Amino acid sequence: MDILHLVDRLEELFNESRPLPFTHLVMVDEDRMLDLIDQMRVAIPEEIKKAQQITTDKDRIMAKAQEEANRLLAMAREKKEQMVEQDEKVQSAHARARAIIEQANVDAEAIRVGADKYALEKLTSMEAQLERLMGEIRNGIRELQDANPK
Repeated sequence: MDILHLVDRLEELFNESRPLPFTHLVMVDEDRMLDLIDQMRVAIPEEIKKAQQITTDKDRIMAKAQEEANRLLAMAREKKEQMVEQDEKVQSAHARARAIIEQANVDAEAIRVGADKYALEKLTSMEAQLERLMGEIRNGIRELQDANPK
């Protein structure tokens, strides 16, 4: 279940709760509150799994980019060797090989930067969501503790 949906349900529970006169306290249905907390305990690890999946995807993209760069470099070397064999085209072969290698490096770096940016955006977004959720949970717990001192 989506963690933001659970937060909305938690907020709805508070909005539906009866206020205590002359205070900022409300009476909350304990069973519903505990049920929501249990669901959050299940959902938060799912959010963490999503973050891990993003990291895994980033690593996969990086490996694929490196593989492509290696393939392009191998192709460039092979092409270079073939061209060196042709005496009248030696200079153009060197230039072409350098261009292919440079382009492969540029392409690999662009893919790496894009993958890092994507992973950073997703992880930052998830971190903010988790921090906001943890703050709301702490506030809910604090209010419940304040309302029901032991």
